[in-house]
Amino acid sequence: MSSQGTSDLETYVRADGRDEQVRQVRDKIDALGITYIYYQFISVTGRVVGKGIPADHWERTAERGFQLVYGATANLFMDRYDNYIGYGPEASELVGIPDPETFVQLPWDGRLARVFCTLFRNRDELENPGGVLTADCRGNLRRIHEQFTQDHDGTHMRHGAEPEMMWLQKGPDGKPADGFSKPYCYHIDQFESLRPVVMKVIEYGRAMGLDMIQGDHEDAPGQLELNFTFDDALATCDRLTTYRQICAQVAREHDLIACFMCKPFMGVSASGCHHNLSLWRGGEDVLKPLGNESLPGMEDVFLHREGGENLFDPLPGRREPAPTGLQCIGGVIEHLPALTAIGCSTVNSYRRLWETGFWAPVYSDWGYQNRTCGLRVSGPGRFEYRAVDAMVNPYLMAGALLKAFDDGIRRDLDPGEPEHRNIYEAIEEGKEVTKLPTTLGEALDRLEQDEVIRSSLPGEMYDVYMHYKRDEWERFLATVTDWDLETYWDCLP
Repeated sequence: MSSQGTSDLETYVRADGRDEQVRQVRDKIDALGITYIYYQFISVTGRVVGKGIPADHWERTAERGFQLVYGATANLFMDRYDNYIGYGPEASELVGIPDPETFVQLPWDGRLARVFCTLFRNRDELENPGGVLTADCRGNLRRIHEQFTQDHDGTHMRHGAEPEMMWLQKGPDGKPADGFSKPYCYHIDQFESLRPVVMKVIEYGRAMGLDMIQGDHEDAPGQLELNFTFDDALATCDRLTTYRQICAQVAREHDLIACFMCKPFMGVSASGCHHNLSLWRGGEDVLKPLGNESLPGMEDVFLHREGGENLFDPLPGRREPAPTGLQCIGGVIEHLPALTAIGCSTVNSYRRLWETGFWAPVYSDWGYQNRTCGLRVSGPGRFEYRAVDAMVNPYLMAGALLKAFDDGIRRDLDPGEPEHRNIYEAIEEGKEVTKLPTTLGEALDRLEQDEVIRSSLPGEMYDVYMHYKRDEWERFLATVTDWDLETYWDCLP
């Protein structure tokens, strides 16, 4: 509840300027011929969920929201004991309130649009009616970032994501058969083989506010990395979510599978999602139409934060990040084991971390352009967080990194000297360094023990996340795999 006694929900709906935004969306609906809108939010695993509602009901939905069971925040999945994860069937229904500034037309069907939503407890709840729903990972990130900015003199985080993923062919049964292209890293011919896919992703991305800047073919079958500009944390997370939706649609159009699974193939690199991080003060939001003669959505979708003071920039004559940057690196290293439970969030994630020959970030250390470390200063004014893969929920990751930054700054954590050697050779020479968790179960244990990173999963969010991920780990432990059969089926005691 707000301090005035009005519910969080009503305060949100009555915010200054919102009525004008709602009216502007109606103008867009009419001008673009929108007849249907996807009202979407993000589940605990990063999945896009929500409802579709005819555009005729925009104003009422903007005012009253829509209702959906609380368990939708956990994909409405059941655990191995047939209990719903997070919330049971007796729980109330959440209220999703659309954020008008995120409204944009879907370029593959101009009759449709999408809008992100913020989640609240039901108005009829006996306890905290209309309060913020703490199982809303997107809403949590906004609140965590606002608090960080308030606590650190207007400082905000900007980051860019490197979304590797694989384009797979379908077998006769519709399941993945193989990567579309050959595993030749940076080969233009293999990139060219996926040109129709690449160009369509870029076309759709620009229509939905993604400033696409570069791309390449990576070193696994069908593996591409297509990058868009870095921005404010929430904008980057929304754009990564949008990018995934775009890839899913392009895959449907080309009868392919857009695979964000971390490691579907042995013997080749996995799909990571490195985060390049920095802290800033100031700057301005610059409108980038991205080739759209008239904006097919609200202006905010096409705004990009530029300029300002980068607090990670090295001091004159120095190479290392400024003191604030070193403190943030120290904070991440301090909490890297727990952060791994967020950035490497699936059983399959740890297939990547075990294959050290493919530059996997296995050790808690940092260096300049040193890809054997968990953190890499990839250029002046930023560092790359590497222990994160293609399946990450970006909202949870950004919130957890902000908490690590906050702790590093408050405690003035020293990351130590940068490692210039190959970390594996350094260990052979006697260097002592912490190793990241090697299983999802171990990572969850470390998260459970880390109060700072746990605080990025406030209230019910932590319970939902742990329930979901503990169940995932237990299901794996209880599963007889092909490896079991191939290894043991003909053994005699």
